Amino acid sequence: MKCEPELAEQLREAHPEIVPGYHLNKRHWNTVEVDGLPEGMVLDMIEDSYDLVVAALPRAAREKLGWKPAVE
Repeated sequence: MKCEPELAEQLREAHPEIVPGYHLNKRHWNTVEVDGLPEGMVLDMIEDSYDLVVAALPRAAREKLGWKPAVE
């Protein structure tokens, strides 16, 4: 799953189920073994990863998906 670099490191330190991404940029990607992690945490990581990936797509692709950035 894609992740902000600082958060990726924190998650890896706190959870042995989360390791640097396999065959991906290890700064931004984590490999996650979901067994043993709370379901809500996994769903949050999936949503965050999706948002990061879609945000990097061209505007037309984002619009086609109907994606809107989260308001913070």
